[in-house]
Amino acid sequence: MGNPIAVSKDLSQSAYDHLWMHFTRMSSYENAPVPTIVRGEGTYIYDDKGKKYLDGLAGLFVVQAGHGRQELAEVAAKQAAELAFFPIWSYAHPKAVELAERLAHYAPGDLNKVFFTTGGGEAVETAWKLAKQYHKLNGNHTKYKVISRAVAYHGTPQGALSITGLPALKAPFEPLVPGAHKVPNTNIYRAPIHGDDPEAFGRWCADQIEQEILFEGPETVAAVFLEPVQNAGGCFPPPPGYFQRVREICDQYDVLLVSDEVICAFGRLGTMFACDKFGYIPDIITCAKGMTSGYSPIGAAIVSDRIAEPFYKGDNTFLHGYTFGGHPVSAAVGLANLDIFEREGLNQHVLDNEANFLNTLQKLNDLPIVGDVRGNGFFYGIELVKDKATKESFTDEESERVLYGYVSKKLFEYGLYCRADDRGDPVIQLSPPLISDQATFDEIEGIIRQVLTEAWTKI
Repeated sequence: MGNPIAVSKDLSQSAYDHLWMHFTRMSSYENAPVPTIVRGEGTYIYDDKGKKYLDGLAGLFVVQAGHGRQELAEVAAKQAAELAFFPIWSYAHPKAVELAERLAHYAPGDLNKVFFTTGGGEAVETAWKLAKQYHKLNGNHTKYKVISRAVAYHGTPQGALSITGLPALKAPFEPLVPGAHKVPNTNIYRAPIHGDDPEAFGRWCADQIEQEILFEGPETVAAVFLEPVQNAGGCFPPPPGYFQRVREICDQYDVLLVSDEVICAFGRLGTMFACDKFGYIPDIITCAKGMTSGYSPIGAAIVSDRIAEPFYKGDNTFLHGYTFGGHPVSAAVGLANLDIFEREGLNQHVLDNEANFLNTLQKLNDLPIVGDVRGNGFFYGIELVKDKATKESFTDEESERVLYGYVSKKLFEYGLYCRADDRGDPVIQLSPPLISDQATFDEIEGIIRQVLTEAWTKI
């Protein structure tokens, strides 16, 4: 045996040398320190220098119950000591069974079958594969295409990335999986039609899905993938009646409706599943992130009995799975996290405070750089504009210089971790832990106000 490897005391340099960070322009850290977070407590995180930041993004739309929950760590340790791992490939273990039953109980309608993954992208991948095989088992061998929305993000695996509606994210990896088609999203702030009539706009957006199904041929379309509130582009809520119309269209053409709730489930909008917030029942729910509040990774596709039925007959098998899907430790943590939801009433807390959060953020409308504040629950986007009257956005150069070069860095420097994003139009996205209160909202608004006031002078 050789000598043990010495652990570097310079975490930042070691991070640059060895840790390939996700969705990260690595050259940015060639001559600059890598932000290194070492601890979390409640709604705050702390870096390796001891500096405190408000976690305005719940990690990555994940840490619903807040940081530092000792009981979740203890549940993980207890489960690891008892049964650290066993696959659910033709076998079961208690915590996966219990969590599946719990999720089926929370899910609407007849969504009673739970297929576990280790994350959201895998859940989306699962749902597309399942939709295609479901139609084949029913004799519809040409139904394989999927429809999703422009600018929508659905994950990074090849299938999920194909469903994603962000060309810049897909270009390096093309050709992708064929059969993924796009329709307009529900951004009424930039509506091409009916911008002054939310119901008419919602109907128009939904009808674009029908037009795409007819254009491609109903006999070729397997599923429609929609987020309840679209993340990328900056939190687009559905207009009134939108999902009801989409449900009608899917039923008419034998197309599955997949509610991609990787971000929106588990209290982000104040309900366990976001489809309940907007009054529709999908055929499949994809979820992940908040199921464990991030204390251990897990994801799932929750499937209706109707869609699962042909897979439960004869020798039919869904030839799909993940080594760590339904991991015992993650499942145990998920159950304990859902106990916290019920004990502390986290969903009701969001419903009781979502208007206060929105009203606090809407104070920023007095700034010339703020064009729109939108979202739902504890999930909001602030769109930045160059001209409030015309809604003119920034050029690529201005976005690079102002959004990335200034706003993103200053928000963090001033003590707010959130996302400044230009996948679509430039936005600041906010998704704090569900335990946040008015003091949290005020702190977020104060920091953003200071940074955007300064940013306006840089344009």
